[in-house]
Amino acid sequence: MFLGYKLRDKMPWASGVLQMSPSGQVQEVMDLVRNRYVDSVNTDSLREEAIDAVLGHLDPHSVFIPAKRLAGVNEDLAGRFEGIGVEFNIFDDTVHILNVLRGGPSDKAGLQAGDRIIQVEQTSVAGNGVTGDKIRGLLRGPRASKVEVTIFRDGKKQPFTIIRGFIPLYALDAAYMLDAQTGYIRLNKFSETAFEEFMEALEKLKGKGMTKLIFDLRENGGGILDEAVEMADEFLSGDKLIVYTEGVNHPRREYKCRRRGLFEEGQLVMLLNEGSASASEVLAGALQEWDRATIIGRRSFGKGLVQEQYNLSDGAALRLTVARYYTPLGRSIQKPYENGISEYNDEILDRYHRGELSSKDSSKIPNGKAYKTPNGKLVYGGGGITPDIFVAFDTTAIDSTIALLYRKNTIGRFIYTYYVRNKSGFDQYKDASDFATRFVVTDDMYRQLVTYAAKDSVNISTLKKKDEDFIRERLKSLSARQIWRTEGFYEVTNADDPVIKKAIEIQGPK
Repeated sequence: MFLGYKLRDKMPWASGVLQMSPSGQVQEVMDLVRNRYVDSVNTDSLREEAIDAVLGHLDPHSVFIPAKRLAGVNEDLAGRFEGIGVEFNIFDDTVHILNVLRGGPSDKAGLQAGDRIIQVEQTSVAGNGVTGDKIRGLLRGPRASKVEVTIFRDGKKQPFTIIRGFIPLYALDAAYMLDAQTGYIRLNKFSETAFEEFMEALEKLKGKGMTKLIFDLRENGGGILDEAVEMADEFLSGDKLIVYTEGVNHPRREYKCRRRGLFEEGQLVMLLNEGSASASEVLAGALQEWDRATIIGRRSFGKGLVQEQYNLSDGAALRLTVARYYTPLGRSIQKPYENGISEYNDEILDRYHRGELSSKDSSKIPNGKAYKTPNGKLVYGGGGITPDIFVAFDTTAIDSTIALLYRKNTIGRFIYTYYVRNKSGFDQYKDASDFATRFVVTDDMYRQLVTYAAKDSVNISTLKKKDEDFIRERLKSLSARQIWRTEGFYEVTNADDPVIKKAIEIQGPK
């Protein structure tokens, strides 16, 4: 027995089978801390910090998602949640309904923008320090369940019964015709519903005579890879390679076109900036390398890592990087992260300081490897998608008082109250396009904002003309957003957007 015990240490499999695993040591330490430490300790918090420390040695995009945050993360990717379908904000300790989802549960029940929620079931939510999280917790619930709310409208309390339902979290911000031939689509993420929303928009615009498309992916941080692949298939012909993924424990997997697309012909421009990442870069990279689209804007973020989500036994989840993705020519878009996550996260700010966002000559990827497309165009790997046509970031400084208007949400509250008081005047506009064409911010509206802001300790009465003009533009675009949500906002702001103007210019005459 003694000899057998000693021989154990000489066996080739001993270290892997008989010795305690590292995970066992971690658990042993956690148990000792919980049972023997001098003070009481939140071991769940310690465990999360330990996991974060481990992941911090891997890459910037492998993350631990605690159970309390997982539902929200999954809802965003799924593109929907269960609730009553209102947008609200809390002003002066009162819950105000800013907007009601058309055709949603609250719309069917009769709620309106401007209503104030004072009670949910038996819980008063007026004047008692209510928070947004508390309201969401009270209003959300399983689909088909009922919730009783009391609304204050026109000086009276009114009870409403709302039957909860699925509430969409739209991936599509806007889809409309810029002119008789040019369509515009803006996508904010690649959720489970993104491709479906995209196809509905594409079919609608083609039905209106679209032969040119501006596809806006600025500030789109990515999402589900398959959604981007499906969209690429609508623009590329044959069985062209769209992207491939590969990792040490992840064999190469290729994604190719599988069907005839809806917009394989026609002029295509894609808009990117430093906030465009991941799935946005997959789509842009494929279209750029097959010479299918002209990329306009600024160099994209540079995320070329693929994550898979693994659910853990305690309800949390691990989103782990399992592969890199590569464009059809073999470009890796991932920017370097060897110097740590902090430097990685500050890289966009570094671009600003070294002038890359304002100068085309500074926009080349440092040490980027060059590739050549079928038409002979040079493209670069190693740190995002470099646009074919550069448009500088607007670095014109605005008065710090304007920033205060936003930081205190003064302008947002003003737009809401102004709309509620003047709703009949806004009803004359049949749609966002009509509003963008005819609505003018009057001197009276601006004076009302000056007075409103003064009550909020924000003095905008002495601003320079360029700053006043900026505020007037914001008043118009935010008013459009109040009525037609993001589509209205972009129909107004796009009219003066230099990137949109450049896209229209390169596509030629109407």
